[in-house]
Amino acid sequence: MIPLQLFDPASSTYTYILHDPATREALIIDPVDEQLERDLAVLQAHGLTLRWALETHAHADHITSAGRLAEHTGAQTAVPQGCGIGTAAVQLHDGQTLEFGRETLRALHTPGHTAGSMSYLWRDHVFTGDTLLINGCGRTDFQSGSAADLYRSITGVLFVLPPQTTVWPGHDYQGRSHSTICAEKAANARVAGRSQAEFVALMESLHLPRPRRIDEAVPANRHSGLRHDAEGAALQAPRAAEGYAGDVSAPMAWQWAQSGEAVLIDVRTDAEREWVGRVPGAIAVAWKQWPGMAMNADFDAQLRAAVPEGGRALMLCRSGVRSIAAARRATELGITAYNVLEGFEGDPDENGQRGKKGGWRRQGLPWRQG
Repeated sequence: MIPLQLFDPASSTYTYILHDPATREALIIDPVDEQLERDLAVLQAHGLTLRWALETHAHADHITSAGRLAEHTGAQTAVPQGCGIGTAAVQLHDGQTLEFGRETLRALHTPGHTAGSMSYLWRDHVFTGDTLLINGCGRTDFQSGSAADLYRSITGVLFVLPPQTTVWPGHDYQGRSHSTICAEKAANARVAGRSQAEFVALMESLHLPRPRRIDEAVPANRHSGLRHDAEGAALQAPRAAEGYAGDVSAPMAWQWAQSGEAVLIDVRTDAEREWVGRVPGAIAVAWKQWPGMAMNADFDAQLRAAVPEGGRALMLCRSGVRSIAAARRATELGITAYNVLEGFEGDPDENGQRGKKGGWRRQGLPWRQG
């Protein structure tokens, strides 16, 4: 068995999908925001149910799609506990395992590129993120990096794996897809044959340019890639968006719904509305439903029935992710559709709990439970 390896040309990032052939349960490692639709299509084409979305670290060169994948698929997010990604469902520690179907993946703490960086071992494959690259390694000059830690992680954790273990890196810039522990231990240009002191001196002499997207990527990735930058406390003009009419704050959405300027559409599942809460007057048109977060086959017909011809639709979901997909589909159907920023529950807090940071409920707008 080998993983599905996917590539993002803009950041030269490799994303990996592993699955259990018996149950079709899967996990994804280091997904990229701009490749969300591709990854969802791959999962669908292979008949896979996503169980976990994992990160090797908080990336500085791209924004993850882990949070959005969780919204679309019902998967859980898991991250290294030392990376400060407080929105994830699971904070992984060294040696912890995750199960997907009958398969098991084990976390290996490999700090150095960042203090929390992890590699993941599955069967005879290891996914090394930016810790160990093909004939190279990740940089150590920012984001809690340590050349000494990286040397110990590579030589003391990865290089002690069986020689035939396949190395799947987080990046490659020369078109190479994988290597082996044996090959990297023998000939890696950064590490092979060097003492720790020699390695540290080499890393300190690199003087690499600052990552172009670091100021944008790291803060977003510490929130699982979910970016909700509208405060929502004031009525704001709709923000322009790609593929649909725009984004509106929750207070503005409520004002439009109350005045009859637009129809408020709740695209969450029946279970979410029943157990978490609902908005009075909102029309329920689920984008996906349990079990398995399957697409609602009647979405188009239900939406057309809910929105008068020439009317506007306001799409509301849990956190503002599914609602974007729904707004884009509504636009394809000829309906002027807007996404309600932050959704019903807002972002998770540092404990992974929603309802305390933004969202419809937090802003004192009408809602009911039960």
